[in-house]
Amino acid sequence: MLLEFIATAALSLNQWPQFRGPKADGHVTAKNVPAEWSDTKNVAWKVPLPGLGWSSPVLGDGKIYLTTAVKQGNGLSLRAMALDSTTGKPVWDREIRAVEKAPSIHVKNSHASPTPILHDNSVFVHFGTLGTARLSAKDGSIEWLCNELVYPPLHGSGGSPVLHDGKLVIVCDGSKEPFVAALDAATGKVAWKTPRSVAAKISHSFVTPTVAVVDGQAQVMAPGPDHFAAYDLATGKELWKVLAPGWSVVPQPTISHGLVIYNHDYDNPELIAVKLGGKGDVTDSHIAWRLKKGAPSTPSPLLVGNELYFISDKGIASCVDVKTGERHWMERIDGNYSASPLLVNGNILFLNEDGGASWVKPGKSFQIVSKNKVPGRTLASPAFEDATMYLRTDEHLYKFAAKLINRPSSPIRPQYLRQTKATVTVSIWGQMPGVNQPFLTWPEFSTTPALLNGNIASMQAKCCWTTSPPLAKKF
Repeated sequence: MLLEFIATAALSLNQWPQFRGPKADGHVTAKNVPAEWSDTKNVAWKVPLPGLGWSSPVLGDGKIYLTTAVKQGNGLSLRAMALDSTTGKPVWDREIRAVEKAPSIHVKNSHASPTPILHDNSVFVHFGTLGTARLSAKDGSIEWLCNELVYPPLHGSGGSPVLHDGKLVIVCDGSKEPFVAALDAATGKVAWKTPRSVAAKISHSFVTPTVAVVDGQAQVMAPGPDHFAAYDLATGKELWKVLAPGWSVVPQPTISHGLVIYNHDYDNPELIAVKLGGKGDVTDSHIAWRLKKGAPSTPSPLLVGNELYFISDKGIASCVDVKTGERHWMERIDGNYSASPLLVNGNILFLNEDGGASWVKPGKSFQIVSKNKVPGRTLASPAFEDATMYLRTDEHLYKFAAKLINRPSSPIRPQYLRQTKATVTVSIWGQMPGVNQPFLTWPEFSTTPALLNGNIASMQAKCCWTTSPPLAKKF
């Protein structure tokens, strides 16, 4: 069986286009992300956010994109916004829909929980049954708006859409008649809509699906109430399913080693690993392993090599062999959890709901490397670019960056220089009129210098960087 994991195409280090990153796998490819931060440490900027939303920020082309729901009397203004990633200042702020009466939601939820998708100069935003839209990434103008996916939600909406091969896939597990649907990404028209084939007693769920190519066929992997189902991305036809009792499924499935690993229940969560490539009901033939103790209800698992890492909502972290489910370790980490773990700078970031973060070293033995803390509630997963992390709380968006040296900016002089752990002396030698001695001045760059292979590098100026310990590099 030939398996290929699919998500948005690989992008540059300075793009984070969807939930859980460029490949939707929680792996951060950006380098030198600050491992230490707080409300005062390594803060490049901190800006207040209107309303409330638990959608994760997405990032690309120098802008950060968010959704939020702002109260207006008994109603809501459902909004999308873009901020300048350098300054945190608003670029645009667009109302997608005004709702006269806000529907009821779970106390832990928001009316703007699904994460946007950035693709091909457009931003796709989703507010569950309240609407889905495609916006211009440049100015936020609405390119299309779809209100056809109507269903009676219970506790609000939570699952994010996924985009592949021109189709925006959305799981709509409401309190009645749940279904999975795909919109044409170009037009917003419904490409297909497939009812769930299992009649569950409790039918609501909040999952973000995954798309994988199995033997050349793109398949939508979508856990739901009392079952897991795979659908043909092209047509929406159900291909195979696994039966298992459960409801209110949240974590995004993980694809690895010919398996799909998913959670199937909220109150009594259990991870199930199923062999890909089946047809029809494969409950009795394709389950590879099952694991209950410590399984997550909300955070998605993280795969690193042959090990699967996950954390329960109550803070029980685990590492298991992805092929067998054999547990290597299980340890408690402070706090309750909704955000999904991420692999950052070679360590695993576990972010709890109260602004606390624990960095854990990957491996078959448990080791906490460090901890961080910011004020506020943190249910959204962060976004990243080179040497930078963007963290959303209930009231603010933070930009954490390496320690910065501030100085006046100009078109060819960036406002900030990143400071490495070494002491850096920067000099460019030139001649002043009437003076025979060279002088020391700030360098002129068209781009910010970067740390490359232990050396400070810029190709825009002839300069010498002297560091202690020595890391000198001349141009």
